[in-house]
Amino acid sequence: MLIFFFIAISYCSANIYFFYKVTSVSDSGTAVDVLTGIVVFILTLLPVFIPIYSHKASERSLKIISYTGYLWLAFLIPFFPVALILDLYNMVALSNAYLMGHSHALFIFSTGSTFFIPLSLSAVIVAYGYFEARNLRVERLLIHTSKLPPGAGNIRIAQISDLHLSVTVGEHLIDRIIKITEEEKPDIIVSTGDLIDGLVKHISHLSGRLRRLNARYGKFAVIGNHEFYGGLRHTVKFIEESGFTVLRDSGVTIENIINIAGMDFTGGETRGYSNDAPRQDEREMLSKLQPGLFTLLLKHRSDVKEESLGLFDLQLSGHSHKGQIFPVNLATMFLFQYHTGFTKLPKGSAIHTSRGTGTAGPPVRFLSTPEITIIDIVKAASS
Repeated sequence: MLIFFFIAISYCSANIYFFYKVTSVSDSGTAVDVLTGIVVFILTLLPVFIPIYSHKASERSLKIISYTGYLWLAFLIPFFPVALILDLYNMVALSNAYLMGHSHALFIFSTGSTFFIPLSLSAVIVAYGYFEARNLRVERLLIHTSKLPPGAGNIRIAQISDLHLSVTVGEHLIDRIIKITEEEKPDIIVSTGDLIDGLVKHISHLSGRLRRLNARYGKFAVIGNHEFYGGLRHTVKFIEESGFTVLRDSGVTIENIINIAGMDFTGGETRGYSNDAPRQDEREMLSKLQPGLFTLLLKHRSDVKEESLGLFDLQLSGHSHKGQIFPVNLATMFLFQYHTGFTKLPKGSAIHTSRGTGTAGPPVRFLSTPEITIIDIVKAASS
């Protein structure tokens, strides 16, 4: 709740600050300022209005509103801190000149510069970030283990995470994932949450497209926070119709070769949403899996329970998006202990946190390229 409050305050402040910057460089009179205020107010409400309007909207109108609202949000993310830094610099420079007894500071940015520099920079970042979000990269991870049984061979896993399928993220991303997986030929495909952005209403047809994703030992998925937002009954059905086996606080042993376990998302973001799945303690669930085999744990959020260490070999997670749009990652790196990438843990366990395969909200990424992770589990000599 505290994080949500901070985000809401920051977003409102950014919009108010943008209005202040516009009116400070404009000399068009009160009527234009009022009109500008109305436009900024409408833009401020759009991202908040999208999940409410999506229940009744047509796909076309929802797409227009989503692109407008989310691109506006993406624009504000770099604009606000850059404009604020320039204004703070001017304040410090003028204060220092006053204290030193000088009539003018050596160098200050003009009022126009403090608006048009962040305006131009933000426009470039959003334009570049739109294409970066479509530049899906393959990240590779090599895991050596002595827990693969004789004759099993090596195991290749493809991890997708945080696709956030919606009216702004759909066919293009799925087709790119299919192309990569066909080339990589994984034995197992896993989705570590937020496969869809919320409502299934306008994307139900995408389940057929996702069924084209194939792997020798199957596809497995866990529930992220955005699956709750769309109603678990509908989102779980969509994921299952896409060909995934949904692991909800449960695990399976595949061909006596590897254990795969999955936990539902838990966190303040989903408080108040119904969860009809019986909860099972993570450690207890992992303890029931076939001993001696490599155990893969799927969790949307990259939190690690100390009591589970040693009961799983590799945890695959997502959720953080590595901030998605710089400089948000400067905040998310403090919110998530395992922010991105691979980390070794005590007792022989490890975790890999994906940057995400799609985008949440704005269809934009900046300094956080989307990834599909290919994990090769390779047999090593027994110690």
